[in-house]
Amino acid sequence: MTPTLLRALGIETPIIQAPMAGVSTPAMAAAVSNAGALGSLGLGATNAEGARRMIRQTRALTAKPFNVNLFTHAPARRDPLRERSWLTWLTPQFEALGAAPPASIEEIYTSFRVDEAMLAMLIEERPAVVSLHFGLPPAPAIAALRQAGIVLLASATSVHEGQLIADAGIDAIIAQGAEAGGHRGVFDPEAPDAELGTLALTRLLVRDSSLPVIAAGGIMDGAGIAAVLALGAQAAQLGTAFVASTESAIDEGYRRALLQGTGETVFTSTISGRKARSLRNRFTALDADPHRPAAPDYPIAYDAGKSLHAAGKARGEFGFGAQWAGQAAGLARALPAGELVRELKAELETALSNLVVPQRPRQRG
Repeated sequence: MTPTLLRALGIETPIIQAPMAGVSTPAMAAAVSNAGALGSLGLGATNAEGARRMIRQTRALTAKPFNVNLFTHAPARRDPLRERSWLTWLTPQFEALGAAPPASIEEIYTSFRVDEAMLAMLIEERPAVVSLHFGLPPAPAIAALRQAGIVLLASATSVHEGQLIADAGIDAIIAQGAEAGGHRGVFDPEAPDAELGTLALTRLLVRDSSLPVIAAGGIMDGAGIAAVLALGAQAAQLGTAFVASTESAIDEGYRRALLQGTGETVFTSTISGRKARSLRNRFTALDADPHRPAAPDYPIAYDAGKSLHAAGKARGEFGFGAQWAGQAAGLARALPAGELVRELKAELETALSNLVVPQRPRQRG
């Protein structure tokens, strides 16, 4: 029997390519969807019209469903003193690269919480699936998306966030474990983060929520997918596995770091101002500076980070890039996205034949 989630998503296999703003492309999303999984676009780093172009480019390459992802962080609070201190602290890094820091930094991404143009565009274009990261938009936006017939997914890093997602009327929960590459999807970045791993979080959400669960974080091959399915997830979301694919938008420095580096990853907030898992590089090393000031709010700090990366690239230095990657980065493969999906499906079939799937746990109380 096909799991409820797969029917709702219109896919044949329980694999979702993570959205990955700045990495995924229409070509990647289409190739994944054409191979029977769910391709995704990261729209959080673009405006409504840029997002519309990406959706239409993807539709020109596939007739299958695909997912589009929005950032739902709290809008940044401007703090001129903090922003000046941050740029002053980064100035020696710029100067070592023969560049000057920007005169000012800005809020480079508009949160979907307040982006009425993006909501209107989604209602007009009606992508099959919309996923949400960093929290939830206002209830009227959720209702409008549901009324448009769009399947809604949202990331949770805790059981509490999973409950908020269920209460909001979202269709499925993405259980983002601490192993995941990129930004932590915590709703409140100032609150304590238990950093639950993918396996523990998936199992807890399967037990405590009536919604389908999608496991994400550190999953790179068919054996990993089989493991989370055995815990009750109905699908797995893989990001780092697709970063080195032919269709990826990454630069060559990021590609080399992923495929030829140590695969070691760390949490950092220096690159963007918000906690994220990256390959260890020159930028993440700045976390250890005892003189590091408080970072401006995300994504204002990210504006400085992107400027520093650009200055480095101009001199052939890629170590200041946002080289997001999960803890199993050492398992990355450089394959076309569609071919990788086919490899994952074959590995999954083999792994499932060796697994005994447990029953859904009983509710407590």
